[in-house]
Amino acid sequence: MKQKKLWAGRFSKQTAASVESFTESISFDWRLYQYDIEGSIAHAMMLARCKLITEPEKNAIVKGLKGILADIDAGKFEFKKTLEDVHMNIESALIARIGDAGRKLHTARSRNDQVSLDLRLWTRDQTQVMAGNLSALQKELVSKAKRHLGVIMPGFTHLQHAQPVLLSHYLLAYVEMVARDVSRLQDCFARLNKSPLGACALAGTTLQTDPLFTAKLLNFDGVCENSMDAVSDRDFCVEYAFCLSMIAMHLSRLCEEWIIWCNDDVKFIEISDAYCTGSSIMPQKKNPDVLELIRGKTGRVYGHLTSLLTLLKGLPLSYNRDMQEDKVAIIDAAETVQASVSILTEVVANTTFLAGRMLAAAEKGFIDATALAEYLVKKGVPFRMAHEIVGNIVRECIKVNCKLVDLKLDGFRAFSSVIEKDVYEVLGVENCIKNYKSYGSTAPALVKKRITYWEKKLNKG
Repeated sequence: MKQKKLWAGRFSKQTAASVESFTESISFDWRLYQYDIEGSIAHAMMLARCKLITEPEKNAIVKGLKGILADIDAGKFEFKKTLEDVHMNIESALIARIGDAGRKLHTARSRNDQVSLDLRLWTRDQTQVMAGNLSALQKELVSKAKRHLGVIMPGFTHLQHAQPVLLSHYLLAYVEMVARDVSRLQDCFARLNKSPLGACALAGTTLQTDPLFTAKLLNFDGVCENSMDAVSDRDFCVEYAFCLSMIAMHLSRLCEEWIIWCNDDVKFIEISDAYCTGSSIMPQKKNPDVLELIRGKTGRVYGHLTSLLTLLKGLPLSYNRDMQEDKVAIIDAAETVQASVSILTEVVANTTFLAGRMLAAAEKGFIDATALAEYLVKKGVPFRMAHEIVGNIVRECIKVNCKLVDLKLDGFRAFSSVIEKDVYEVLGVENCIKNYKSYGSTAPALVKKRITYWEKKLNKG
């Protein structure tokens, strides 16, 4: 015999099995059980405070909910699809355990404000968990930067050799990117941290309640000011999905580079065998599949952001059942990015940087040409003229097959009379690195200072 729906009073027929299967959300929203119970306990305490239930009823409700929580945590609780969602599963179990007191829990509450509450509590926690995972990735990148301070590599623009940089400077670029990700998560937290409880279905309630008390119990900064907005707002889901998309994009950029760096023609890095896979047909292959999958999963995360935006774009106020689909998108996006951040942190920790290969690559492509142009600027040559002069010098070096540093002084002076013997103090990748001065540059002293900054900041956090 089917269990009677808690909302079945108005209906003369049982729900069709096909409808139950199509409309259920327990297969994914069960993950909200901790927050549903946390919110229900706070709601019960508010109801007792407002004399809408008695103290003994409140105590029974709280004890019953804690018992359900313990059973779910222990894997002893059966979620039933016939009960649709996490809210009805828990409420039905509570009524079965404590009787009429359980039937009073939903006083001055709707599933509309209840699900909004659960999702806000979940998202709030998720932003904190994600920020912690990102900090762990930052620590690993900073550790590698500190360990390899002094290693020179080519910096690229347009994927072409551009100027020499320190490997540490490159690694810290991703630390800065991730710092912005953490900052966005903090902003998202601040905007979502309002309680929707008290909005009920959409219009509030005629009962005397105390939403501010509930909000305080749940550590919210305040209460949503408009009941219709409270139950229909999913901006925080979209914003969190955007934060996740940005994180995934940053991870994907690093993965793309390191996939290239694994190639035998480049070979800047060696990833531990434990984090690579082989080929089913080619015995020699060692593939950076973890990096490729992180890169691939980025599209999946973007899809969830687009799904949420599309879901909401045509919804009239206030709550609509379409919103059930928000959890499918945001939960999978969060789990995907968390897994990606965690595994990438392990990959970074288990990657060896091949300094010799990097230095050899940095000595190709005339990447000290900009340093030569700036040398001419210091001699009083306007930059555009200096740029043209160095371009002509590079063309000559290509013609005679030599590096800039190998060109004789007379060869330089054929293009500019201001060039002196001291030109050799700026040429070569080591001299380029040594001579950088500008703030935020790859100057060794500045990079070392930034490493110290991040070590202190991340360890303090």
